[in-house]
Amino acid sequence: MQTSPLDGLHDIIAPSHVDWWPLAPAWWVVISIALCLVCGLIIIMYKNYQFKKPKRNAIKLANQQQSAQQLHIILKRLVITYYDPRLAAQSTANWCKTLSQLAAIGFNEDEISSLYSTAQTPPALSDKFRQGIKQFKLKESVHV
Repeated sequence: MQTSPLDGLHDIIAPSHVDWWPLAPAWWVVISIALCLVCGLIIIMYKNYQFKKPKRNAIKLANQQQSAQQLHIILKRLVITYYDPRLAAQSTANWCKTLSQLAAIGFNEDEISSLYSTAQTPPALSDKFRQGIKQFKLKESVHV
């Protein structure tokens, strides 16, 4: 009698479960790109936080100060910090234009001149300077 050709075959062995570790090289590339993006985002956020720190401090100081002259000095310090010191040393007319542009509030020469006169400055001027500090633009093109 003839033997069956199937008798020489072995039993079927199911493959074992494929492990997830070690990762394929493509996953390492994806992970490294994701880590670089997260690190870059953290660095950008930190630099932005540090860049805005003088303005946060100025707002904190402005809330503590009542004198319009002190608030004016804080505004000058902001201009010196974020822009050019030459902007803070301009004539009164040009300084008013610069303040109006950077603080988005209209300042005039009479208000600035009243700071350094012997007469009492109006309390509304302190509020105007305080609002100007809060609305101060950090990235504005200013021609010196």
